[in-house]
Amino acid sequence: MKNFFIEFINFLFERKKFWLFPVVTILLVFGVLIFLTQGTAVAPFIYTIF
Repeated sequence: MKNFFIEFINFLFERKKFWLFPVVTILLVFGVLIFLTQGTAVAPFIYTIF
């Protein structure tokens, strides 16, 4: 898994796809947020964001 992230970062720098960094970061943050708040009392507050 660690190898994948290293290759992905190398790909971004090699192809100069710097605009993908914010997109990937936001997707990861939302994924972690959904994973951590699944089935908790915080879930109703997450829905108000969207």
